[in-house]
Amino acid sequence: MLTYRPGETVAHRLDARSKLVCQFGFAVAAFAGPTPRRLAALGVLAGLALAAGRLSPLRVVRSYRFVLFILLLSPLSAVVSVTQPYVVLSRAVEPLLSIARVVLVLAVAAVYVRTTPVRETRAVIQRYVPGRTGQALGVGVGLTFRFLPVLRRDLLTVRDAIAARGGGNRSVIDRAKRIAVVGLARALDRSDRLAVALRARCFAWNPTLPEMALSGRDYPVLALGLALALWPLV
Repeated sequence: MLTYRPGETVAHRLDARSKLVCQFGFAVAAFAGPTPRRLAALGVLAGLALAAGRLSPLRVVRSYRFVLFILLLSPLSAVVSVTQPYVVLSRAVEPLLSIARVVLVLAVAAVYVRTTPVRETRAVIQRYVPGRTGQALGVGVGLTFRFLPVLRRDLLTVRDAIAARGGGNRSVIDRAKRIAVVGLARALDRSDRLAVALRARCFAWNPTLPEMALSGRDYPVLALGLALALWPLV
């Protein structure tokens, strides 16, 4: 799973707000009309984003492999039919275009997650969503980004422990049931410890957020995001 890693790349030095605007514009341009020419141009931009964050495309594919596997079932189900003709390859064009735009958006989102501290994302949310709603959203995003990788590691540990004890001889349903039960128990235990830790540290709904300021390198990224958002209208 992709998480934030400190670094000195171009994407790391950008303000979180400019990256969010660019990411939003990219998603609008991708989903407004998945034509091959537009997707090719967006593919170039996604490649530049990966290069700016020094993130390998293979790493993104490995991180989203289960999502990609589910997405690839769509063109397969469209090509195969129970009536004649049983296989029509032309039916896969539209699903493949839809999958391509999702993959491109996921790649750009992966760069954001990899290069943006959780505190900065929370700061953006709480500054632009007023009141307790913004505070709740900021806290929720922060806890989600920090909690999900821990839960994933717990599930992988449980899976490895079952395999080490000869679990490979059991049925898939039995192994899945054991992983689910133990994983749920660990998640509840971690949530209890998290609640105690938050109280022990005098958890505040409105903590001192990091200072954020746009620099000269952020304005071209903001302009690109706005241009991408307006591209479908043009």
